[in-house]
Amino acid sequence: MEILAFADYYLPGYKFGGPIRTIANTVSQLGQDYRFKIVTRDRDFGDAEPYPDISVGSWNALGDAEVFYASGPDLSLPSLRKLIQSTRYDVLYCNSFLSPNFTIKPLLLRRLKLIPQTPMVVAPRGELSFGALAIKSAKKRAYIAAAKAMRLYESVTWQASSSYEENDIRRRFGDQANVVIAPDLPGRVNAEDEEIPHSDKTAGRLKAVFLSRICRMKNLRGALLMLKDLVGEVEFNVCGPLEDSNYWSECQEVISELPPNIWVRYCGIVAPDRIGQTIRGNDLFFLPTLGENFGHAIVEALVAGRPVLVSDRTPWRNLEERGVGWDISLDQPERFQAALRKCLAMDAAEHRKWSQRAQRYGLELTRDETAVEKNRLLFDQSLCRDATKATV
Repeated sequence: MEILAFADYYLPGYKFGGPIRTIANTVSQLGQDYRFKIVTRDRDFGDAEPYPDISVGSWNALGDAEVFYASGPDLSLPSLRKLIQSTRYDVLYCNSFLSPNFTIKPLLLRRLKLIPQTPMVVAPRGELSFGALAIKSAKKRAYIAAAKAMRLYESVTWQASSSYEENDIRRRFGDQANVVIAPDLPGRVNAEDEEIPHSDKTAGRLKAVFLSRICRMKNLRGALLMLKDLVGEVEFNVCGPLEDSNYWSECQEVISELPPNIWVRYCGIVAPDRIGQTIRGNDLFFLPTLGENFGHAIVEALVAGRPVLVSDRTPWRNLEERGVGWDISLDQPERFQAALRKCLAMDAAEHRKWSQRAQRYGLELTRDETAVEKNRLLFDQSLCRDATKATV
């Protein structure tokens, strides 16, 4: 089967975080069974220049995939139509709900019957969650209403990464929507990931890390506000690209008002091969996000052997019962602060227990073969469903 995938960013990029890793992991683990052709931008998130050593506007071999790196002119409606028409594929796979160039334009071309009416899979990647839709909500509500009126998403197969995302999709597009739960695939682990986590944690001191894009959705400002009343020495390391400069200014204002026992450091963007090492250099992974359809960084923190403190708007639940972290409602900041105080009070022996349990759970998640099988079924069922409709 040949799958023509559209995504705003792909390898060798990494600054856009989880969405890139999702597609790269899918290709890595399914690339022997399916032929992936990926259309993406010719540069990384936030970069002014294209990637070096690629051929822009043509197909490039990259691992188990072929990649078309598109420049601005390649993303016009006529150019996309020509590209799709000239490419052989069985399933069209759009990795966003709201991307103008990489989802909406292919949907429009399909609706107008300007490209082949092949099966189409749409993965919203968390864009239909309450938290995501609350940001620029009027604009997003207007688009959803227009898309429904135009029946843009009619007959598509929706990929939900969890039952929570399935509910988000059905809430907006009804119970008749064809939704298949196929979790995002985590990356494969290496020997370093399986080393027993070390801890030199000192009671009364805490090093926490926030590793994500700096934007309203990831809720860095909320994390900073939860730190302000802590008693003890706290070092908070903020890692990730500055996606929203206005939001970062709001965060800096909160940082300037923190007491002297709370030290915040912006560490910049972390390269993929340094994520595990960066997380292991801290005691806690802290991400009170407004919503994640998967949360690759959360899984990577667990694999790195560090407890995680996240909101209850991710697929990872019951973390405290497992002894690997906490998933807490954003309506209960006092519970976040209680978890932070518990982490502050931990000594090395107690922290080591949490770290070892976190790593075991993280490794268990990365070895879940059922997730791989569900992704195979996603594409197989979308093709079979379309064939069945054609014979009715």
